[in-house]
Amino acid sequence: MKKKIIFTLLLLSSFLYGKVINIAVAANVSYAIPNLIKEFNTIHPNIKVKTTLGSSGKLTAQILHGAPYDMFMSANMDYPKALYNQKVAITKPIVYAQGGLAILSNNQRSFRKGIHLLESKLIKRVAIANPKTAPYGKATIEALKNSKIFSNIKDKIIYSESISQTVSYTMMAADVGIIANSSLYSPKMKRFKKGIYWKKIDTKLYTPISQGIVLLKKAKDNKSAKAFYDFVLSYKAKNILQDFGYIIK
Repeated sequence: MKKKIIFTLLLLSSFLYGKVINIAVAANVSYAIPNLIKEFNTIHPNIKVKTTLGSSGKLTAQILHGAPYDMFMSANMDYPKALYNQKVAITKPIVYAQGGLAILSNNQRSFRKGIHLLESKLIKRVAIANPKTAPYGKATIEALKNSKIFSNIKDKIIYSESISQTVSYTMMAADVGIIANSSLYSPKMKRFKKGIYWKKIDTKLYTPISQGIVLLKKAKDNKSAKAFYDFVLSYKAKNILQDFGYIIK
């Protein structure tokens, strides 16, 4: 009888948690999300997590048009707040990580001067994300102004549409770029060593980008989605995100 009860409980657990959940994930989390899912599946092996990567703005538009996502991991807080205000998200937005900035060069350089390297006569073009459309671009302008160098280098700036595009601009069209820390953890970036090709920008110069998470209406009463949501906010997940360049408080 006891074995039968245990079997029934295991079968019920498998039924409740043996689901596929769909997550909308901001592109800057693309390098960390496989590790998050892998660690999550050590706890919940029967839950399959499917991800759709994209810009936070485009993913939000999809969600508003009925895309069947259970959860949204945004690159900033604005979009999940908008979804919550429109009652499309069923949980209040919570910060799961903060994004930081780094200076990247395609060539070896001395980074002893930090952000003031951008004032060098050797630096002709500086790639940054558009502050009007990208939160990382807004943080970049804040860092440049707080370091008192914006007016000195503004004519060098090349604006990209997104923080991910800034990496491409840095590689092909600029001498240096200001990119997201998380971009440095792409497999393609392994050859770029800290202190030789890049250096993180002091967080005292800007406000780190708070990235928000919400459960969506489709996930109502969905225990599998809630399990992954709770995991992303857990200590284990925060350690993984920190390993991929995010700032964790």
